[in-house]
Amino acid sequence: MRKLLFGFFTFSVIFLCGCTEEVDTSARYVFSIHTVASYLEAHDSVYSEYLDMLRKVTVSPRSASTLYQLMTARGNYTCFVPTNEAIHNYLQDLTDEGLISEPSWEAFRAFPDSSKLDSIRNVIVMNSIIDGKDEASQRYLTFFFPTENNGEFPIPNMNDHKLTVSWATEGNEEYQINGECEVDSRNRDIQVINGIIHQVHKVIAPKDETLARFIQNILDEQREGYLMFAKAVQACGLLDTFSVVRDEVYEQLYQTDQIPDMQNYQDKGGGDMSATPGDPDAHAPEHRKYGFTLFCETDDYWRSQGIDPAAPDAPQQLQAWIVAHGKFLSDAGYQDNEDYLSPRNMLHQWVMYHILPMRIPANKLVYHCNEVGYSLSTPYRYSIPVYEWYPVMGGGRLIKIYESAESKGIYLNRFPVLRNGIKQDGHEDYCDPAKVGCLIRTTDSLTVVNDVVNACIYPIDRPLAYNDDVRENMSKERIRFDLFSLFPEAITNGIRRADSPEGRWQHVYIPQDRVYKYFENMSILNEETHFIHYNGYRTAWANYCQDEDKAFGHFDIMFRLPPVPMRNTYEFRYKLLATGARGIVQVYFGNDPNRLAVAGIPIDMTKGVVAAFGENASWGDLRDDDISEDDIINIDHKLRNHDLMKGSRYESELNHTTSRDKENCLRRIIVRQTLDPGETYYVRFKSVLDSDRKELYLDYFEYCPKEVYDSPERPEDIW
Repeated sequence: MRKLLFGFFTFSVIFLCGCTEEVDTSARYVFSIHTVASYLEAHDSVYSEYLDMLRKVTVSPRSASTLYQLMTARGNYTCFVPTNEAIHNYLQDLTDEGLISEPSWEAFRAFPDSSKLDSIRNVIVMNSIIDGKDEASQRYLTFFFPTENNGEFPIPNMNDHKLTVSWATEGNEEYQINGECEVDSRNRDIQVINGIIHQVHKVIAPKDETLARFIQNILDEQREGYLMFAKAVQACGLLDTFSVVRDEVYEQLYQTDQIPDMQNYQDKGGGDMSATPGDPDAHAPEHRKYGFTLFCETDDYWRSQGIDPAAPDAPQQLQAWIVAHGKFLSDAGYQDNEDYLSPRNMLHQWVMYHILPMRIPANKLVYHCNEVGYSLSTPYRYSIPVYEWYPVMGGGRLIKIYESAESKGIYLNRFPVLRNGIKQDGHEDYCDPAKVGCLIRTTDSLTVVNDVVNACIYPIDRPLAYNDDVRENMSKERIRFDLFSLFPEAITNGIRRADSPEGRWQHVYIPQDRVYKYFENMSILNEETHFIHYNGYRTAWANYCQDEDKAFGHFDIMFRLPPVPMRNTYEFRYKLLATGARGIVQVYFGNDPNRLAVAGIPIDMTKGVVAAFGENASWGDLRDDDISEDDIINIDHKLRNHDLMKGSRYESELNHTTSRDKENCLRRIIVRQTLDPGETYYVRFKSVLDSDRKELYLDYFEYCPKEVYDSPERPEDIW
């Protein structure tokens, strides 16, 4: 989509004296004789204010080193440097807001201490720099900016916030950081010894409000856009919930070295060879932040429905609309009254269905990585559908997030007809207008992905609700969910699918429960279990979304599962990639975490598909290649008699070999039983070996209803 920048070529240039306000580097050269600091000094008339702050801002409160010293040393920094004019404009903004008396540094002399001045300097400088550590790939030329409009950079800036990139129209090169800070069209992609410099014409200074404060400001100012939703949130008593930002207990433990890394983690396992070069450790998460994602109808929509968001009785009008339009489950016993604080209240349930208990940036609503037909080298060319299933706030109900080449956007609760027959291509065929779902408007002017520190807010194009029709549609689908989709903490804290080669993101060690329970939906049941997330960034693994998870030692680990949509008979399945490094595991399943029932005989995770057919079987005889559809169906039926299935055709390795093409990729049917949406289910994996060097492999699970796996009309699809 974006043309290849000349900045990929290396040139040495000799600086000319007497630079002007318009630096005009042509944005295409490598200044091999300059660091970030010396380049800025060579253009002092443009960047003198910023340089002065670099010399005064320290790397951290506990360090005497300044950022200027960092900018003179080796590194991989991406710097969004504001001009002197941009900094003066920022001071004017602070003056207009009444925070300082005049737009100059002299205004700070009136304050008895320097804390406010230090704070403003920190805002300007720390938000402008991304530290790529030792990874040259984490220097960000515009060519490597996030590919999704309003998408986040993979790693945070030095203020521990992730910056976003947007552009006016797809395909242009007029970039804005955090939606408002324009990157200069000529003075960008300036490559120096220790990084990249992009000139910006506005200081990057996100407000860093909590979601609670953001909503309260809407209410106080009667601000149009989300006023109706803000009133509904307030009526339901959710403002206090939205005020949390991070787990301060975990923060204190981490800062005092009481949250350990797993050192030399390969020594504990069964032969994994994916360690980051030079970094043999698996790293514990630095933070445990809280987050939220809101999908909201806009005030314009409610006005089109005859509801005035500014009316004193707006929540009552909204609830009456919900009732009149059937936007609820008819058999759930919801109450049509004004007790909005009650979880049984109709408005309360409707609002909660719009909220996910995790912060999901625009480029992580779905994950495009290794689905069949997709390539990271052409990131805008989508192929087969990708989707996520998440429980909403309050639990008990799922929401589906979906995108395909044909959908032309990301949708909530879209239920199309797919070309997913044995010899078909897996793409979306068509979608009934009644099943299109809600378009998530990720680039709308009302989209909030920057200023709210603990949330993202997305407008949607039509009303969202969990009613009888949505539940019915969900009940007819196989629900496949990545293990890490179970953990809001992993998504909010950027652990899942981190687009970074750094060891701290490639191999993440989750502390044992006895140290600190990091994931609410996971229980580590003994002190001999060590759990690691393998990010799989740009790795040719036949995993769903490429990543995978492992437990080492005499492992004993349990997961709380998402709800099912309707009471029905389901198969609960576990995807396995069998290798000699795996162990033998007994699986347990049920709704009482303290008394889970044994689910079948122990699983030998070293054995693939062929083992079910005996010693004389050959994988060549079982592959889909060059055999008829009837033969494929017959082989699949025989496997199911052993509670086995081949892997899916959905995910592929870089050489386009899919999981279904690999003998060691398979799905195990753990249980086949009636499940109820009112119950919470758990699955437990316990090693039955004496060895403490075998692994538990984890990738994804599936709920598959009987109508799908036992359809009299057509067999379950292979995707």
